[in-house]
Amino acid sequence: MTRTGKGSAIQADRPKVVAEIANSAPPEKVYFKGAHSFTGTAHPAIPQDGEGVIRKYRLKPFEVETVPVTVARFAAFVIDTDYVTVAERFGWGLVFRGLLDDPNSVPPGGGGTPWWGVVDGACWYAPEGRNSTIVSRADHPVTHIAFEDAQAFAAWAGARLPSEAEWEHAARGGLENPKFPWGDKEPNDADYFPCNIFQGRFPEFNSIADGWMGTSPVTAFEPNGAGLHDMAGNVWEWTAEPFRIRSASKTAQVRNAHARQYDERLLKGGSFLCHIDYCYRYRIAARLAGAADSGGCNSGFRLFYDAA
Repeated sequence: MTRTGKGSAIQADRPKVVAEIANSAPPEKVYFKGAHSFTGTAHPAIPQDGEGVIRKYRLKPFEVETVPVTVARFAAFVIDTDYVTVAERFGWGLVFRGLLDDPNSVPPGGGGTPWWGVVDGACWYAPEGRNSTIVSRADHPVTHIAFEDAQAFAAWAGARLPSEAEWEHAARGGLENPKFPWGDKEPNDADYFPCNIFQGRFPEFNSIADGWMGTSPVTAFEPNGAGLHDMAGNVWEWTAEPFRIRSASKTAQVRNAHARQYDERLLKGGSFLCHIDYCYRYRIAARLAGAADSGGCNSGFRLFYDAA
């Protein structure tokens, strides 16, 4: 996010609903013992993202929460700390125009992504702008979260963001090498909806066959074998790592230099806007680069913990 003019527009007057829905109770956690694991895939679908680079790791024991951080829990954090998110400080947020009552009320985004729009007032408690609300979304994942927002919450909760290796290991849920958290069966637009992604012709038409136009409650879809919900779809999840492609190729080095220049961080898991024909990144090995100060209507996070 580099738009200027509203960098100091801090929205201090949050709606009453923030206090009404606030709930600091953490979800259950799943324990993963130390293990040999890996990142990447031998069958990359988007090789330019670096997902075809397989690296092995020795993981220490860790714990992970069963769901992404919810709106209700983030509200409790804000009330306790008076934290102001990056989007609030900017005074605007990126919103999928298809979520707006009038998609033409904001200009289409540039850079080949006209389905995005800059919406004044869009932030975690007003996901589609000032006239939107979180009244019915307390149990949805919090959105419009930038990297520093996720870090601040994690510090408050005594937790941290994961490494890519930890995230992929947890997403596999005990399976040896699945494409998705539930196995290898592909979601479709007709009758198999294991996660919250886009159905139809992106971005013009969403059939909402899975029941959700935008985010969904964090337990709306079945968990993986380890009991973790939403390891694919719903919202992107920040990791602790900068985005980089672990390769000595010239192409990778150029991409990595770009990532460093623009402070891009690594996100995993895909979102409700992913589709096999557009953003086939709800696979476990898939990767996304996001500017650290960017948090749109489909970006959230999940907490991990060190364990003995």
